[in-house]
Amino acid sequence: MKALQELNFLTQEQIKTEPEFLNQYGKDWTTYFDIKASAVLFPKTTEQVSQIVLWARKNKISLVPSGGRTGLSGAACALNGEVIVSFDQMNQIKDFNCVEQTVTCEAGVITEALQKWAAEHQLFYPVDFAARGSSQIGGNIATNAGGIKVVKYGLTRDYVVGLKVVTGAGEILELNNSLIKNATGYDLRHLMIGSEGTLGFITEATIRLLPPPPPVQVLFLAVPNLDSVMKIFSEFKMKSSLVAFEMLSDIALDYVLKSTQLQSPLSAPSPYYLVIEAEKRNETDENAILEIFEKCMEAQWITDGALAQSETQAKAFWRLREDISESLSKYSPYKNDISVSISKVPPFMNDLETILTKAYPEWTVVWFGHIGDGNLHINILRPADMTKEKFVEECRQVDTLVFQTVKKYQGSISAEHGVGLTKKPFLSYTRSHSEIEIMKGIKSLFDPDNILNPGKIF
Repeated sequence: MKALQELNFLTQEQIKTEPEFLNQYGKDWTTYFDIKASAVLFPKTTEQVSQIVLWARKNKISLVPSGGRTGLSGAACALNGEVIVSFDQMNQIKDFNCVEQTVTCEAGVITEALQKWAAEHQLFYPVDFAARGSSQIGGNIATNAGGIKVVKYGLTRDYVVGLKVVTGAGEILELNNSLIKNATGYDLRHLMIGSEGTLGFITEATIRLLPPPPPVQVLFLAVPNLDSVMKIFSEFKMKSSLVAFEMLSDIALDYVLKSTQLQSPLSAPSPYYLVIEAEKRNETDENAILEIFEKCMEAQWITDGALAQSETQAKAFWRLREDISESLSKYSPYKNDISVSISKVPPFMNDLETILTKAYPEWTVVWFGHIGDGNLHINILRPADMTKEKFVEECRQVDTLVFQTVKKYQGSISAEHGVGLTKKPFLSYTRSHSEIEIMKGIKSLFDPDNILNPGKIF
């Protein structure tokens, strides 16, 4: 690309055009797109990001942001010769305000690195998920990442008190300046959160941290049916300080056990399992957890269960949930990430199971999810004798039925991973025509030349 010669504000090491870089940085965890990127740029400062955007405007070149590339919607995929902007080299934790308990970090900081940094400073960053070791803060903000502790701590949005962003016009915006109270019109910070890099490229974020959490009790429970799942949730939500409430199917557990060589902590099989985490601040909390467990057993909402007796055992329980995606990866699963309000989960899942069983009678469908916030993950495994193209074609036909059911229950076609490429044909199942037109108008204001992650969401 001749225009790359104009990037004289970057070093040669910050510009890569070799195929291995294009293939690595031009995609996320989706596996069904043909990647066609032109170059990968590695800016080191916000000013360099701004210069890249101005260069792209001048040369009419589209840009795709690249963080940890752990998304599942194709939002970080380059399919039409775009230039990738990677934030790998913007990975510094910068300013710490001990009074306000906030920290400013660059977009490329790894989630787990921020968690560890917070712990070293006797603080806590609660947004947590299985991809913590590779996801980046900028990408988390761009998709408003949730994860496993939303029940207690909320979403990424709840911890972003300030942002530095480069718009599609090359402007550098500093949003909210860490203020707790700021009643001065539209909060552009919240427009950027969840925008998937279509309005601006996040370069820095100021993150609110929390005091260290109390000890927790982790439980692994066998559950006979979906109605029982929600009864158990209600008990823990009302009578304990619930942190996480996760569900997996028996099929999901089987794949994890085969992949990891872990052992199930329970002796008898069950159609559903729960991983529950609740705070154990004192003896009252411990007694409450035991009382809830005993009540659920007596009511036969639980057929078997185990309470972790050590931190090691608690981590093993969590691996049974968090290692599901990795255990399925070799089967190239087709994924859906959907949500409804918590109370609607059982009838919603029953409807979906009917649809999926009818559509894929001989295929393997693996369920798991953040039941405590209404978020379900559906993984359809590709048969060994089916081509990638045919498999995707078949799955997309049934997507319509799945998303019609989501609409019926007033849910979301994407709970965590954004719209990207995979969900954009179905955006109207969650958003009204008026909403979509307003969103397009906002996009044109921030990105007048449509160079920031074009073709995503709309």
